[in-house]
Amino acid sequence: MKSLIGREYERSTLQRYETCLMHVKDFMQLNYNVSDIPVVKINFTFLVDFEYYLRSVRNCGNNSAIKYIKNLGKIVRICLGNGWLAVDPYLNYKPKQNTVHREVLTKEELSRIKEKKFIMERVGTVRDMFVFSCYTGLAYVDVCKLKRSELVKGTDGNLWIYTSRKKTDTLSRIPVLPAALAIIKAYESHPQCIVKDTLLPMMSNQKMNAYLKEIADLCDIRKLLTFHIARHTFATTITLNNGVPIESVSKIDGTH
Repeated sequence: MKSLIGREYERSTLQRYETCLMHVKDFMQLNYNVSDIPVVKINFTFLVDFEYYLRSVRNCGNNSAIKYIKNLGKIVRICLGNGWLAVDPYLNYKPKQNTVHREVLTKEELSRIKEKKFIMERVGTVRDMFVFSCYTGLAYVDVCKLKRSELVKGTDGNLWIYTSRKKTDTLSRIPVLPAALAIIKAYESHPQCIVKDTLLPMMSNQKMNAYLKEIADLCDIRKLLTFHIARHTFATTITLNNGVPIESVSKIDGTH
């Protein structure tokens, strides 16, 4: 996994597996007083006890605990594939993730952000990047790597963004709405875009989210504004509220 960082895996994914390994080691030490066990001893009881350990000793929330269980599941599948395990311990183990409420901006809140005049140029730039994501459904990493060559004229004569989503490696074909096009045109001569051959001058996710908190305050928005909210805003406020079927949204944002 470490050797494929930047190609098949994100560094955050590697860190999650390393943390999972640490939890498994600590769990075995606490429950069995050993630092390692044979693979054949990973059974249904092991999984149930490990989940309980994560929830109680580690104080993990439901979804965090389930993610670690799923990380372990990837290793178990490798063991099954190699014939080291005869029975899949996950066969009757059905973890259930809690539904996470996704925060989105209303049409009125988005308008407030779009129309606000900012004194600091950098804050205005962050606002533009955020609004662009709201009108395209692209995640932070996908906007960062968006090249000028990915802006193409479709058979309908309109401009489209043809790109692959980094997270799912699926092709997204996104119609360029007027609000998104205006932002692209505003930054086409930006030095960073010229040097890197990108559509937009993105900065670090940490910096952008810090500025977004400031933007939320200035626009009197009580929601925790992060770049990720833009994707969910696209899927609801921008598309579904305008009569676009959910199947079309899934194809546009690259989740299917």
